[in-house]
Amino acid sequence: MARLAERTVITAPRGYRSGEAALSAAQLEDLLRLMRKDVRGVTVRELEWQPAAGMNSIGMLLAHIAIVEVWWIENAVRGIPGREVEFVRLLGIRDSDDGIPAAAKSGHPEALRRKPLSFYSRLLARGRRNLLAAIRPLTARDLARVRTRTRRDGKKHEYNVSWVLYHLVEHLAGHYGQILLLRHAYRTRRRGR
Repeated sequence: MARLAERTVITAPRGYRSGEAALSAAQLEDLLRLMRKDVRGVTVRELEWQPAAGMNSIGMLLAHIAIVEVWWIENAVRGIPGREVEFVRLLGIRDSDDGIPAAAKSGHPEALRRKPLSFYSRLLARGRRNLLAAIRPLTARDLARVRTRTRRDGKKHEYNVSWVLYHLVEHLAGHYGQILLLRHAYRTRRRGR
């Protein structure tokens, strides 16, 4: 009989009023766990490295993930206008401190300079605690609630809270992929290949 090589399951945590919110929480937590494992041991130098000026660094992306989770939760789930979201209270940094979008020829943002991985881990943990606390009580009716925001270009964007949970998973997964690519590029460059 062949031995089981691997078992991968995802289980929705208890204590959520909506199965959908619970499953989103499980997906976000698993992605964060994997990303934390894959950035273990990253140095300050690697956190700040950019393939070219004006491009994202790993540190920028980690801070950005935390900022975006707070923004969507506070704005879309709790209904707090974007300009009133208290980033400093919730994360300890401002929403612009990630440097994203990066200006052409810009370097690693000053607010993130010389910050070790533990700094980013705390940002992610604070943002995630806020997220989980906000989605735990959501009902199916809450998830169906439609919100509207005005984008930077002035266009209106209408969405429901279910989409926000989907987008947070999508956002984390996309930037996690960028982080993996940056790690690969950094190691390759360091080896001179």
